[in-house]
Order: sequence, then structure tokens, then C-alpha cells
Amino acid sequence: MPFLTLRDGNSLHYKDMGIGRPVLLIHGWPFTGDMWEYQTLALLEAGYRVVTYDRRGFGQSSHPYGGYDYDTLTADLAELIAYLDLTDLTLVGFSMGGGEIARYLSRNGTARLSGVALIASVVPGLLQTEDNPDGVPLDVFADFKAQIRRDRFLFLSEFLKGFYGVTMIRKPVSQALIDWSFTLGIMASPNATLDCIDSFSRTDFRDDLPAFTLPTLIVHGTGDKAAPYEITGKRVSELIPHARYVEYDSAPHGLFATDAEALNRDLLAFLRDTANAA
Repeated sequence: MPFLTLRDGNSLHYKDMGIGRPVLLIHGWPFTGDMWEYQTLALLEAGYRVVTYDRRGFGQSSHPYGGYDYDTLTADLAELIAYLDLTDLTLVGFSMGGGEIARYLSRNGTARLSGVALIASVVPGLLQTEDNPDGVPLDVFADFKAQIRRDRFLFLSEFLKGFYGVTMIRKPVSQALIDWSFTLGIMASPNATLDCIDSFSRTDFRDDLPAFTLPTLIVHGTGDKAAPYEITGKRVSELIPHARYVEYDSAPHGLFATDAEALNRDLLAFLRDTANAA
């Protein structure tokens, strides 16, 4: 399996599949690049080249003790793009992965890109602060970390129910899919799992938003409890006026699985439109 050795000696595990215009899919916390199974298959069958990778600390990539700030994670992404010499590229980031897109644009520009997509993303910022009063209180994330330190496995099993919007009367995904997601989640190192909570909860991406000068798709579910759409998808769509904003009624955070057919359709339509506009 291919690995890229990074500037600091750590390695990224990646998959590079298909031919055609490239699409690079950035996974969310606490998963691996394999979370994109439904989208990968749809994109490959539509004739695209699909690249996925495991963020450092997750999956089969190196598990260093530190380096989970967005500047480091985005530098990893930039190295992978340069190593594979990807051009006319569309970046698609889910949840935490949206932050890497925002930071990549502000640090590296758009020369290699044709478009970007933020899927249930944390951009422009989750944390409740004086100038973001509607954000999520810090205590919520502190409690996540306390639960993980106490029993990471129990935390993940409970977290995934809300992630996919599972209730006593609503089961949008199978237990088998939840079990698979749990397996992806426990592949992460414990310290990466903890440190990335600080990164995705505390990082303010508002200063990165002027760099979104290229076609942008934003997709968010109105039932998202992990990254509430009012402070993320809806807000960032207002801050990037040219963006195409799509809401999925009542969809939870894990809409890549619960609403895979709709997401695949919207991604493919966006890719066709950016190709026609080129």
C-alpha cells in the first residue's frame, strides 16, 4: 500500500484510484479515508480519479505524539497534493476536513484547484466565544475528552449513534455500518483523538475565508448535532456569497452514509459544472 514520507519523517497512508479529473477526499474525526466508501465508488464509476488518505495519527498513517494543529495537518495535505502532482483538483472535506481546505486555500492558493466542497464542515468555527456567541461551549468538548480518557471505546460507540442520527424509532444506517465506523475510529491513536478535538473545536477559520475565490459547494444537514448547521454550513455560505449551499432536511452529521445518494448526486453535479466553467 502506498505511503508518502513527510518532511518530518512521518508517513501518510493514501489510496490513489482511477483516472480522469482528480478528486481528493479529506476524512473527518475520528475516522480514516475509508469513511468515503459510498462517494469513492460513485466517483470512480463516473470516471474520476479519487485520492483518499489517513490524516496523521489516524488509520494506517504514522501516529506521532504531536503535530495535530491545523497548520501541520494542512502542510501534510499540501505535500500529498504536490507529491502526486495533482492539478485541476477538487478538494472535498468532511467535518474536520473542511478546516484543512480553508487553511490550504489561505496558505497555498488555488493554482492546483478547480473547486472545493465543504461537507458537514466545522468551518468557520465551532467554539462559543465573545464574537461567536452562538457557538458550542468549551465544556462540551472538555466532556468529550474526559469521556475518551475514561473509556474511548464506550465513548465512540455512544457517539456514533448521534453521529448517524440513530434513535429508538429512527435507524438511518445499519448496525453493521456503525460497527464498521467504530472499527475505523479505534484505529486512531488516543492522543491524536484527543488533540484533534482541540484543533477542530478551537480553530477560527474566519480569516481564511477570503481565500475561497473558486467554485465552492457547501452541504449540511439541518439535524446535525455535532456541527450545528446554523453556526457552520449556513453561516459560511453567507460569508462566501458565491458558494452553492445545499441543506439536507433533518440529516445528521454522518450524511455521507445516511444521505449518500443525495450527496453523490450533488457532488457529481458540482464537478460537472466546474468542468463546464473551466
